[in-house]
Amino acid sequence: MSDPDIRFYFDPVCPFAWMTSKWVRMVARQRDYAVEWRFISLRLINSNVDYDAQFPEGYEAGHTAGLRLLRVAAAVRADHGPEAVGALYAALGARIFDSEPDTSRDTPELDHRGTLEFVQPALAAAGLDPVHASALEDKSWDALIRAEGEEALALTGKDVGTPILHFEPPAGVAFFGPVISRLPREEDAAELWDHVVGLARFPGFAELKRSLRERPQLRSFGVTEDEAGLQEDWHGGSRRTHK
Repeated sequence: MSDPDIRFYFDPVCPFAWMTSKWVRMVARQRDYAVEWRFISLRLINSNVDYDAQFPEGYEAGHTAGLRLLRVAAAVRADHGPEAVGALYAALGARIFDSEPDTSRDTPELDHRGTLEFVQPALAAAGLDPVHASALEDKSWDALIRAEGEEALALTGKDVGTPILHFEPPAGVAFFGPVISRLPREEDAAELWDHVVGLARFPGFAELKRSLRERPQLRSFGVTEDEAGLQEDWHGGSRRTHK
């Protein structure tokens, strides 16, 4: 495909990537932007991290589930093109974050989001053949996923999380985030986007950051659209504990 207006690098299990993706879809509709959904795996970019020492319980299984889902997305893109990735991400995000949490089948080794039972209905909701779920176990996709993650980090530096956005590639500005916990109103979405891009385009801009974040307005976090989540302190783009 020709260069899109936005390249959006996502891990499907990242709640803040999902929040930002919903905002970006609003902006894309209003501005007629083309969005290319690309891959960055939290599990692969943290491959040298001691999860037991630096993350809360369950993060390794969750990040591994994200990698397994990205394998499915890579297989879908290979067969149906990049547009199908956007549809699949929308279906996955709706099941993961915009529905009540279901961790009843999680184990320390396997998060249920990385299972056939979970991904097959998402594929069907996206109009895709559930046979693509077989890619969950196919590690041959990992090199491609790792390469796209490294591509994203080359644009921003390594001390970031997800999502990473590249606006007006290949020469345009790239940045981590924006990280939001609340979805803006439709009438405010494009204005907020313009403020972010305006700041990021200043050549001397380096960073604007705070680690205190509200829990995102997502049903899976128990936060409704008319309330603000409790604040938590996130470190380095995650709730790392650095034990």
